[in-house]
Amino acid sequence: MFDNIGFGELFLIMLVILVLFGSKKIPDLAQGLGKGIREFKKAIKDVEDDIKVSVNDSDKKNNKQA
Repeated sequence: MFDNIGFGELFLIMLVILVLFGSKKIPDLAQGLGKGIREFKKAIKDVEDDIKVSVNDSDKKNNKQA
C-alpha cells in the first residue's frame, strides 16, 4: 500500500504534521496513539482468548456426550 512513498513524501507529511500540531503536541499525540494501539491489541487478545475457551469448553462437552 505504501510501497511507493519516498523520502520526499515522508518529509512533506512530517512537515505538515509539525505545522498543524506544533512541536510541543507531537509527543503527546504519539503517546496517545501508542496507548490506543496497546489497548486495541489487548482487546483483540482478550477476545481471542475468550473464543479459545469457548471452543475448548464446547469440545469437552461434545466428548462427554459421545
